[in-house]
Amino acid sequence: MNILHEEKDFIIINKPAGVVTHPDGKVDTTNNPSLCEQIVKLYPEMAKVGEPMKLTEKGGEHILVQRPGVVHRLDTETSGVMIFARTKKFFDYIKEQFQAHAIQKEYKAFVWGWFKDGDKKGVISAPIGRSKSDFRQYSADRFARGELREAVTEYEVLDEFETKAFPKVSITPRFAYVSVKPKTGRTHQIRVHMKHIHHVIVADSLYAPAHPKALGFKRQALHAEKIMFVDMKGKTRIFEAPLPEDFAQAIDTHVGKGVV
Repeated sequence: MNILHEEKDFIIINKPAGVVTHPDGKVDTTNNPSLCEQIVKLYPEMAKVGEPMKLTEKGGEHILVQRPGVVHRLDTETSGVMIFARTKKFFDYIKEQFQAHAIQKEYKAFVWGWFKDGDKKGVISAPIGRSKSDFRQYSADRFARGELREAVTEYEVLDEFETKAFPKVSITPRFAYVSVKPKTGRTHQIRVHMKHIHHVIVADSLYAPAHPKALGFKRQALHAEKIMFVDMKGKTRIFEAPLPEDFAQAIDTHVGKGVV
């Protein structure tokens, strides 16, 4: 975990891929502590900031998981910039901005397939519910079950390229490097919406299990690069997380090269 910026009301971190935001009762964090566990060691006063989350463990037992300073999450395998509240006042303040969808976020991603002319920039507006076929997944398809919640995502293709074919795999090795701006904050939203338009994220083992790992990624190729919000003094704040090594390597190797 890398602290990008700190003030009396909040801290900004660069979350590495492979680390959970907070304990969830399912993942063993003994040898790989969650962000929350790491943060409380550095900022003990944050232990009482935020709200606990009720979880149901196997066997039906209910437990409360403390989430110090947590106002939003990133999936375990997603890297990038995050805000953590250091005070109750800021927690309540910034939480309202998230609920009002006033926080602006930009992600970078590598996805499978080339986009048709006219579709290289657009808005995906498709409500998200639970997948009918896999309890771990969410879905924006018409057969999604449960409560369907509004979800809107803007995207823009930055580059497209092709690599050598994969042995024993018939999928055409074409890829796009995209900028993605979620306007709502649903669980797995970007991953679900990119699947919805048939451009699954590279190395996403949950939403693209039939696709081989590619471009050097061993985790889903999704990075939260930028976040913008208004602080309690009314000042617009913008923070960015530098691209991690796997992104930098994929960009250097493929982006702008056309057919590799």
